Amino acid sequence: MLRLERLRADHGDALLAFERENRSYFARSVPDRGDAYFADFADRHRALLAEQDTGAIHFHLVMDTAGELIGRVNLVDVADGAADLGYRIGERAAGRGAATGAVREVCRLAATDYGLSVLTASVALDNPASAAVLERTGFTVVGETVLDGCPGVTYRRALLPEG
Repeated sequence: MLRLERLRADHGDALLAFERENRSYFARSVPDRGDAYFADFADRHRALLAEQDTGAIHFHLVMDTAGELIGRVNLVDVADGAADLGYRIGERAAGRGAATGAVREVCRLAATDYGLSVLTASVALDNPASAAVLERTGFTVVGETVLDGCPGVTYRRALLPEG
């Protein structure tokens, strides 16, 4: 059983370690964050927390049963009852249902805690694992997109009050 923790100031060190540990793994399926992300991490973390306080974003860490950070699931561009979903699960936890569980839980939180009614997410065509997670969690294809120069697909999910 995994749990989501809303991003807090004291998560900074663990989150930075997670991102460093998984940098090359993530770069196989999504664009690399770049060296500046890591060099300026503390400032970026503080800025994200300040933005989260406005309600424009909702960032969460995915924790396993031992309390270890295994991923992230985020809602960004929150406006008018909608948000964009993004997620990443570290290499050690990949392929074990963590992404599916985290997306299901954030959908529940989006509806019940954040008052959202619809989520969208986009994945590159060469990332079938992420597409499968969206399909397993009730998202449906609504169109095509381009992500960092790569062809992709956009998904949408309407949320019910019970998530």
